[in-house]
Amino acid sequence: MTRKFRGKTYWIVGASEGLGRAIAAALAAEGADLILSSRNRDRLAALARDLGTGRALPMDVTDSASVRQAVAEAGEVDGVIFSAGLYDPMSAATWDTEAALRMCDANFLGAMRLLGGVVPAMIARGQGHVVLIGSLAGYRGLPGAIGYGASKAALMHLAEGLRGETLGTGVTVQLANPGFIRTRLTAKNTFHMPSLMTPEGAAAEVLRLMRGGRFRRDFPRPFAWLFTLGRFLPERLFYRLFRG
Repeated sequence: MTRKFRGKTYWIVGASEGLGRAIAAALAAEGADLILSSRNRDRLAALARDLGTGRALPMDVTDSASVRQAVAEAGEVDGVIFSAGLYDPMSAATWDTEAALRMCDANFLGAMRLLGGVVPAMIARGQGHVVLIGSLAGYRGLPGAIGYGASKAALMHLAEGLRGETLGTGVTVQLANPGFIRTRLTAKNTFHMPSLMTPEGAAAEVLRLMRGGRFRRDFPRPFAWLFTLGRFLPERLFYRLFRG
């Protein structure tokens, strides 16, 4: 299976920054028609101008009314990519409850709001494509990732459930789990980030997933193996590795 994007309408949520922006550029180069969403109207308009294509549709995924309005305005789409996300490094000792809740709201509940308005219509039509951007950090609890890791784990669980729910319906659900990507969010980190990717490199990995029929893609390899295989390591060894 090799999926083609030319002439297909993809709604990219979280398009104004980082990975979402790079995915938009990659899909535009493939000839896709784009709907571009984030909270920042000006950045969306500038992105559409830079790409020479795309319709800006401002939306706040943490606001149910905003999501409902955007779903109505977007209309029928061939695919939706949920790349919206917040990140603040946080330890148990520096726990900021409001910041942690904001991450959970944007990274997981935002997807729940959006997909609730999109997926049933796709199933009714018998076709559609859903791509969720998870994280290697969602595979197992990590030090310093309170809020972020849990929200990504929940999103990944949602993707797995949707995959099972949509088998045989004509709707394809896929999950991309990147490692560290050089963005304004990871710029907050003070530690060394192994295998740090550019947004463009990560977007190329996402499109490789989207072109094929596999459910999940974890990248970059072999760094991703530390997380996927790390689920099976004894706890003491796992935390010794990641605290280091």
